[in-house]
Amino acid sequence: MPSKIRNSLLWIFDAFEREPGYLCKLMFGADAAYMDGLLCLIAADREKPFNGLLVCTSRDRHAALIDEMPALQPHPVLGKWLYVTQEDPDFEATAQHLTELVLARDPRVGVEPKPRKSAKSGKSGKSGKGGGNSLLPK
Repeated sequence: MPSKIRNSLLWIFDAFEREPGYLCKLMFGADAAYMDGLLCLIAADREKPFNGLLVCTSRDRHAALIDEMPALQPHPVLGKWLYVTQEDPDFEATAQHLTELVLARDPRVGVEPKPRKSAKSGKSGKSGKGGGNSLLPK
């Protein structure tokens, strides 16, 4: 029987709710937190290895973040990002510290999201009119 709670880890993002630059979107069947346009954290309560908090960062920042929060490790599938599993005894403290870093706009956390590729619709798309899948009136 599926859970009535869509994502049991959304409490992690509560600290961001009053921030004007905060946006939450679905990604990989999980919830992604954006701050000021940067993809920062992904809360996933799915099966391993997507059962915890992913930290969107670059590989050159891994060492500094792991030194500060030893529970963080490179994600086993998305190795460019760091990860702490829900099963880690330091999960809640690490999640809290990461939200503090996001709120402080720490440059070690957050990546520019890649632009989404437009859907192929059979039209050239050069005119910029009517070629997408928008539900908005034309």
